[in-house]
Amino acid sequence: MRLLAALLGAILILVTASPADAAPTGRAVRLAQTVGVDITVPAAVNLGSGLTGGTLTRQLGTVEVRDSRGQVNPNTWVATVSATVFVTGGGGPQRTIGNDRVSYWSGPATRSTGGGTLVPGQPTSAQAVTLDVVREAFRKTAGNGNNAVAWAPTIRIAIPAGIVGGAYQGSITHSVA
Repeated sequence: MRLLAALLGAILILVTASPADAAPTGRAVRLAQTVGVDITVPAAVNLGSGLTGGTLTRQLGTVEVRDSRGQVNPNTWVATVSATVFVTGGGGPQRTIGNDRVSYWSGPATRSTGGGTLVPGQPTSAQAVTLDVVREAFRKTAGNGNNAVAWAPTIRIAIPAGIVGGAYQGSITHSVA
């Protein structure tokens, strides 16, 4: 049986030629929920602004998986993450920041309940992965019984040099199966 719950976080970043105070926000939208396993992401994300040729690094906020399937044996799951290309438009050809320039690391669990073995996908920034394909964010590898785990992933966006300034929008999707 495959259980899937996905959340989509629309994220805006502002790329400018000089530092700016403007900081657009994003939102999370619940796409699907399967009985027994649920995943949630922050309702809003503020990634701020960055300079062309620079790097923007921010925490995404708390992501949490709750498994209430009880004594199903084995009671394991895998949470994954991916991203779209970040796009800006307005008046001319669209400009993009490829999802191969968006890196992610889960970090360790910030909170957990219940039993089982919980494994972060990328415990530190040294293990960061690009989000040009679906990546593992967190997993429960053993144990049964109700459980929950939360983590606060970090997003790093390498802003291309010479890119057109503007608000770039993309999506980061977490799912669990």
